[in-house]
Formats: sequence, C-alpha cells, structure tokens
Amino acid sequence: MPAILSSADADFETSFAAALASKREDSPEIGAATGAIIDDIRARGDAALIELTARFDRLTLTPETLRITPEEIAEHAASVSAPEAEALDLAADRIRAYHARQLPRDELWTDETGAQLGWRWGAVDAAGLYVPGGQASYPSSVLMNAVPARVAGVRRLVVCVPTPDGVINPAVMRACQIAGVDEVYRIGGAQAIAAMAYGTATIAPVDKITGPGNAYVAAAKRQVFGRVGIDMIAGPSEVLIIADGTQDPDFIALDLLAQAEHDADAQSILLTTDADLARAVAEAVDRRLARLPRAEVAGASWRENGLIVVTRDLDEAARLSNRVAPEHLELCVADPEALAGQIRHAGAIFMGAWTPEAVGDYVSGPNHVLPTARSARFSSGLSVLDFMKRTTISRLAPGALATIGPAAVTLAEAEGLGAHALSVQARLDKINEKEPR
Repeated sequence: MPAILSSADADFETSFAAALASKREDSPEIGAATGAIIDDIRARGDAALIELTARFDRLTLTPETLRITPEEIAEHAASVSAPEAEALDLAADRIRAYHARQLPRDELWTDETGAQLGWRWGAVDAAGLYVPGGQASYPSSVLMNAVPARVAGVRRLVVCVPTPDGVINPAVMRACQIAGVDEVYRIGGAQAIAAMAYGTATIAPVDKITGPGNAYVAAAKRQVFGRVGIDMIAGPSEVLIIADGTQDPDFIALDLLAQAEHDADAQSILLTTDADLARAVAEAVDRRLARLPRAEVAGASWRENGLIVVTRDLDEAARLSNRVAPEHLELCVADPEALAGQIRHAGAIFMGAWTPEAVGDYVSGPNHVLPTARSARFSSGLSVLDFMKRTTISRLAPGALATIGPAAVTLAEAEGLGAHALSVQARLDKINEKEPR
C-alpha cells in the first residue's frame, strides 16, 4: 500500500509536490510514433488504415469492411440483455436532459448609438467520437460524447471504436443506436484520429474530435489540433476524496479502487482529517483489492500512484485539493456544501457520502469526459458548448457609424493600417456629404 503522509511532517511538502509532478501522460517516444502514423494515414489513406488495423488489432479489413454496417449494428444491439438496454436508455435520457439545459441563447440588441449587435450559436457540421476498445470498451463513452453532440445540433456523428480480433461490443452498438450515430468504423488508435481529421477515400473528415483514449490517442489529438477541434488531451483518470472521521472506510476504499481499476496509471488520493480513518481505509483497500476482477490493474495503480494524506483540518484539505485540481472530487464530509465553497479547481464535484463518483460515470447526467492532469485549473468537462461555435453579429446604421467611426479611424492610423482607416473614413465622408450645410 502507499505510505500514509501527514501534512504535519517536516518533509511533507517535498513528498506532496513529487506526487503532483509525476508525469503519467504520453512521452516523446509516443509522440514521434504517433506522428509517423498520422503521416502514413495522410499519405496512404485506407491502405494505411487497413495495414495498421491488421498490425495492432489482428483484424483483416478492406475498404468495404472498415465501416460497421447498420445491419451489423442492429444485429449486435439486439443481443444486449433487457436490463442492460434499459440502463443505457435511462443513462441516455438523463444525459440528454442535463445537457439540454446547457444550450446557449442567441442575443441581438440595439445600443445607444443605434448599432445592432449580438451573436448566434450554431453546431459544428460533423463530429468524430472516439470510443476506447482493447482493455475496456465503454458504451457509456458513446452516450457521454454522442448525446451532447446531438443536443447541440451536430448533423453528422462518426464513431471510431477498435475491435481487436474482430470482437464487437454489443452494448457499444446499442449505445450508438440510442444516440443516433450516423457512421461507425472498426478502427482505433492514432490512425483513427488521423482518419477522422484528414479523411480517407472511405471516411470523410470531421470538424471536431472528442472522446478519451490511450496515450497514442491523446498524442494524436494533440497533433491534429488546428486541422480539427478537439475536446481536451485526456490523461489517466484520477479521483481525490476529502473525508472526515464520520465516513465508512469501506465506501472510501471502494471509491478509490473504482478509479484505480481504470488503468495502472490512474491515481487515487485520499485527504482526511482523521488518522484512524486513513489506516482503516488503507486496510479496506487491501481487503477489497484481493477480490476485484481487475485486481492486477487496480493494484498497480494503487501501489504506484495512490496517496493518503492526513491533514490538520478540512480547510487545509481544500487547499491541497485545489493544488491537485482533480478530475473527480468527492466531498465525503458532514457538510459538503460548506466545503464546496472553498473548491476552485475540479472537473466534477460529488457531494456527500451517498454520491459516489462511479454513478457519475453512468447515470447522474453530467458528463464524465473531464479534465485530467491538473488541467481543471483552466478547463472544463465536455458539454454541449464543445460541439458549438459562436458567431458575432453587428449592423451599423449611418448614424451609428458617424458616432463610433472616427475612433476607429484614429486607432487604425495609430496602428499604421491605412486601408483600415480609409475603409471607415470613406463612409464617414459619404455621410457628411448628405448632412445639411
């Protein structure tokens, strides 16, 4: 188990800073390999996709079989059990209702000069959604990406999901049906990101790419940004739990392990004011870990990246949490509302002992695609706005231009942009010609 630190220890700051500085994302080697894959897709298109899929997913494809047909989707979706299908329907309904409240309003008004100003919102035309496969394939990722895109008004939704050895996850296909996905391709990795960004003979390019993936997917998203929009560069998952002495140590242990089982690079952190709870949670983690299906993955994550800190009080715990800026933050305390007021940086906050982060991964409604690696300091989780763009609107009547135009001429001349100044001045001269002498 990881060591239990105390914020009162003389070397605490060094140990805590080291935990924050640990780099669990991609590496230069991954970046270089990803760049080569992207270049190959740009140069050879479908042929490169087919070759890379055979190499990485042990699956032989042709241009005609890159896409999973609607008939195949329907066949696999029909095999999903009734309870699982109902759970997906419930999740989709809740995600849709939550994200519908995020839709922004268009605005248009006339100011005191007579200028008409405003903005309007519109969706991107096409979005590409990456769904992880391989070690774990998540239908919840389909819903969390595709449902907000549809709410935003995206016209074309493309999903890329790897199918190693040709194995298709029926629940992923069912989620694609529920969310109204238009095209599904059985490709993954950096090559899928490149195909969606640049297009091939079979796959038309998209305008925005969202969704989590491994280090190669993250590196590919970073490299294609600018050609297309992206949601974020997602790193390994993380949770930070602030708990007081009234909490059930078994609940806390399970919540820590729920993140640890995602990936060996995931990080689970407990900040508590109670040293007895810290020890009880560490013991509960060991007991529970032995019986987990993904014990090897969760154990590696907990040993290498887990952290327990005993703090002087909850105020100090909040300050430490803000330094971490965690992807997921659980406030397992008697008064979570009061503590939440001190939190400035977190991707998502889960209030109270009866709101485990795991329920947020599926059915609460808020999005589970969230900023990692301390990026919650400056970014937010996926939302409807990620699939929309704002266009500003302005319309000046002659009187409005006469009022504000001279200032524009002055500033243009100050910047040495003569054509800018003349563009405005010519109209001002025309207006002045019409004025009575």
